Amino acid sequence: MPALPVVDPGVPDRRSPSRLLLWLAARTGAWLTAGIVFGIVWMVSQALMPAAIGRAVDAITGRDEAELLRWSLLLLALGLTQAGSGVLRHRMASANWLAAAYRTVQVTIDQANRLGATLPRRMAAGEVVSIGTADIGQLGGAMDITARGSGAVVAIGTVTAILLAASVRLGLVVLLGVPVLLAIVGLLIRPLHRRQQTYRDQQAALATRAVDIVAGLRVLRGIGGEPVVSERYRRESQVLRADGVRVARVESLLAGAEILLPGAFVALVTWLGARFVLRGEITAGQLVAFYGYAAFLVGPMRTITEVIDKITKGHVAARRVVDLLRLVPEISDPGTPVPSPGPGELVDAASGLVLRTGRCTALVAAAPEDAVRIADRLGRYAPGEVTLRGVPLGDLPLATVRRRIMVADNDAVLFSGPLRAELDPRDDADEGRITAALRVADATDIVEALPEGLAAPVTARGREFSGGQQQRLRLARALVADPEILILVEPTSAVDAHTEARIADRLGPARTGRTTLICTSSPLVLDRVDHVVFVRDGRTVAEGTHRDLLAAVPEYRATVSRAEAEDPRDDRIEVGR
Repeated sequence: MPALPVVDPGVPDRRSPSRLLLWLAARTGAWLTAGIVFGIVWMVSQALMPAAIGRAVDAITGRDEAELLRWSLLLLALGLTQAGSGVLRHRMASANWLAAAYRTVQVTIDQANRLGATLPRRMAAGEVVSIGTADIGQLGGAMDITARGSGAVVAIGTVTAILLAASVRLGLVVLLGVPVLLAIVGLLIRPLHRRQQTYRDQQAALATRAVDIVAGLRVLRGIGGEPVVSERYRRESQVLRADGVRVARVESLLAGAEILLPGAFVALVTWLGARFVLRGEITAGQLVAFYGYAAFLVGPMRTITEVIDKITKGHVAARRVVDLLRLVPEISDPGTPVPSPGPGELVDAASGLVLRTGRCTALVAAAPEDAVRIADRLGRYAPGEVTLRGVPLGDLPLATVRRRIMVADNDAVLFSGPLRAELDPRDDADEGRITAALRVADATDIVEALPEGLAAPVTARGREFSGGQQQRLRLARALVADPEILILVEPTSAVDAHTEARIADRLGPARTGRTTLICTSSPLVLDRVDHVVFVRDGRTVAEGTHRDLLAAVPEYRATVSRAEAEDPRDDRIEVGR
């Protein structure tokens, strides 16, 4: 069994679903070839058994004990060969299934990492989930079936040759009958392919809806929209069920055809063989062999129909994977990156914002979405004319930008695993740094409340924590990373006013010597930063301290006052008094 996952999965062929399947087959290489070889040996050894049995029957009829012994020994050898090659064929087929699935997982995860923020904008979450849960298995199945499929084709050819040698007419029946049966199966495969595609699309859409409902369930309950959304989901589930029934209807016809058509064909071969015996054209042993072949042919022919079915499903799955692999990141590395400059001012030309080295700056926007756009440009998550010490960010390697500039917003999630690993993903911070970050984020009480402390396990998305606790842990994680430039988007929007005041008091001193931008309209935070920039219509219109702007810029005062009035936290109003 090859070591999985492989170190280098390679560059997938994204030109078409068929090319992706061929790429997976080529990358599996020797294991796929070995599976095919053992599959052929396994199936052909079965195909030769009826001939050996027929010859043994003829030896019994002729009372030739030596001949009977030879054919009996050959039958034993064929049985042992079948058993050994069957075990190895299954092992190779399983390895091929796992290799294709793992390789697909690797290339899709690599692509998701390359896409970054582009992925959720270009592909629904449910579509990505469907690729990871359903499509990968179908691709593995397409590789798995190659071993048995190849054996079935060679076995049918072997039986045809034997029958032609014994009776030309029987051989021709097999030779012509198999393509006819496959053509009939093909007529069922086409509508199945179309309905599987429709069902797959509906399944992805419903998975996306489920993800959205789960993510927004608290909001839905708050506005009383849960019954409406539940009813809509129920209707869409019934549509998906109906599509599934239509797919199952065709699949049931295909399954029935896999039994009926080979069975009818076997009956025809058996009937013709019996007539030839009565005419004296073949021996009794050959008749027994024909019966054996008639029974044996059911397996290979059903395998061929299974091959068509699995390859069809694999093709449908490959199309989805190719759609993901063809997505192009909105932000990518420059063709010729320039050397990284030293510390300096970070400047956004579109807004006129200048972040001076070592200062804690706050950004207040009349329209909150403007602050988000500026943060995305500064972190190079969106295109823009941004320079670091005069060097355009677009000319720097993306990894360098990510290392030096961190954007922490409320879309960031907590991952599953030990809390310490969550706070320090790079595993390069000592206990003192983590403790200090927790104190600045006012999250020490969260860790102290956990029986296992920093070793406590965190579930996916940190579901065991409240919204305010999650926000404080995300802030602590950003502070542990200690980037040269830290951009925080509404880092205290989910905490009470007392907690916010403590965070505001500690954040500036903790970032001494580092550049920090806080996108917020909270007076508690604004009153504690070094510098405040006010943005209207995406452009900087005023700068200064919070108190100076309150006195000199009415629109700034209105923006901050409006944000304070709209804040639902009672504690904030109490502190304002």
